[in-house]
Amino acid sequence: MSLNRNTMTIQKLRPANSLIGTIHLPGDKSISHRAAILSAMAEGETRIENFAASQDCSSTLGCLSALGVQIDRRADSVVIDGLGKRGFRRPAALLDCGNSGTTMRLMAGMLAGQAFDSTLTGDDSLSRRPMGRVIEPLSLMGAQLVSSDGRAPLTIGRGGSLIGIEYTLPVASAQIKSCILLAGLNATGKTTVVEPVATRDHTERMLRWLGADVLATDHEGGCQISVSGDSKLSARNLSVPADISSGAFLMVAAACLPGSRVEMPKVGLNPSRRAILDVLTRSGADIEIGSETEECGEPVATIVIRGGLRDCEPLKVLRDGIIANLIDEIPILAVLGTQLKGGLEIRDAAELRVKESDRIRSVVMNLRKMGAHIEEFADGFRVEKSALHGTEVDSFADHRVGMAFAIAGLVADGETTILGAECADVSFPRFFETLESVVR
Repeated sequence: MSLNRNTMTIQKLRPANSLIGTIHLPGDKSISHRAAILSAMAEGETRIENFAASQDCSSTLGCLSALGVQIDRRADSVVIDGLGKRGFRRPAALLDCGNSGTTMRLMAGMLAGQAFDSTLTGDDSLSRRPMGRVIEPLSLMGAQLVSSDGRAPLTIGRGGSLIGIEYTLPVASAQIKSCILLAGLNATGKTTVVEPVATRDHTERMLRWLGADVLATDHEGGCQISVSGDSKLSARNLSVPADISSGAFLMVAAACLPGSRVEMPKVGLNPSRRAILDVLTRSGADIEIGSETEECGEPVATIVIRGGLRDCEPLKVLRDGIIANLIDEIPILAVLGTQLKGGLEIRDAAELRVKESDRIRSVVMNLRKMGAHIEEFADGFRVEKSALHGTEVDSFADHRVGMAFAIAGLVADGETTILGAECADVSFPRFFETLESVVR
């Protein structure tokens, strides 16, 4: 692999023989967002270790700072002086969420119960993403929200009189669930979210860690989560696990390249996030999980991946409930599918159409340019085992697309050029430097 160091927008990659080394992944982005917001709503000082250095999580810290939260950030740790559930001040300007849908949706829930008005905005990409999914439940709770056709900017009127509701999610989304639960902390009575399909539960785990009254029960194949508006959050130090979604790109690369051995310490193995390991194992990858423990309510372990996909039965179609727990990994799974006997089919993933890019279309266009045989569906795709050829591909300003095709470049013949590669910093700062350090 070679890096073009004269520009931040283009990366050139050559085929790799293997990946060898230890990789310390960035802090989990999903958990970092929640740690920052809930620590700000707690009473007292919280130190968060291994806080994600991503642009998205910096957007969350910036919004909290604009709301009067004292934040001290040093290297990979953040100290937050919590203001309590309703101690925030009215911001002097628009709250800029950058490219982060998680920031906007979670902040909307927290702000719905504040005694002032505020407006959340973001970049062009974020302004195209649907926010009606949080507007509806927050409005049912009594919040006053104004938007342009259900998209940002999103103005939240003076709150303070929210009422707890029971709400069934129309789509599987941990962001929508978390938004409602955060609003529920400032609502009268109990707020309950019913999930037809269980999604990642970082918010519930962190609420419990900080002392909130949370109850989660299985519900007809999904889950029902309730939080009491009387809950009080008490400051308590946190350690963020390494991000398994960031690690997925390197796991796939190591699995596809014979002779590889990559070790990743202290990776978060939340049951709602480890589906990527199950899929890779079923695909013939050699994965070892060791040193399992629990930190701050989240399971963590060391993951070792050795190269060379063993022959195994072709994967069946990935669909239904597993998709909610694989949604961030689907772009890199598309690349994996080009290396698998029998290929790979993804369905029930229409949510990918409204991410940072239309990820189904982005993946299909790039893989076709690289010579893959792939069929596009409204809710996914079917990719056949294919010999990939280096060419120029586009990140579409989408961090997960850009990183997925960096890995495609390692298993393709010839040189691959990625346009807009700087978007990787959204979730994995120094991704290309990290990749270069282990490529052999």
